[in-house]
Amino acid sequence: MLYMDDGLKSAVEREGEKAYPNECCGVLFGEVGESGDKRVRLIEPIVNSHEESEKYHRFLITPDDVLAAELKARSLKFDVLGFYHSHPDCPAEPSDYDREHALPFYSYVITSVNKGEAKDFKSWELVGDRSGFIPEEVKEG
Repeated sequence: MLYMDDGLKSAVEREGEKAYPNECCGVLFGEVGESGDKRVRLIEPIVNSHEESEKYHRFLITPDDVLAAELKARSLKFDVLGFYHSHPDCPAEPSDYDREHALPFYSYVITSVNKGEAKDFKSWELVGDRSGFIPEEVKEG
């Protein structure tokens, strides 16, 4: 379960709208509870480092970006809970490309942006054998 207040959810959607027609991306910071539930406390946009010609359907978070996120999380006494990105004019469902670049444990939030307006918001977790994703419930909080 992923807990995320409406203000943070709206911020992810605004990032998707701002980046349209390209994909946006960023980091989810927060805490993991004893039951394994994740509570997002902060998001941080990351510049999509993919080639310009591919940004409309791909995003790239570099290893340096991940290291910077881990260092920031440590300084804030948070964890990196996962990442978010947008799908311009496509459903908020992970692609094969998303699966190939994902890691277990992390939450992968996707917001669908149709014609410049955020329409859908879902979170996913990669299964342990990396064969696909399972939906992760998102609750206010």
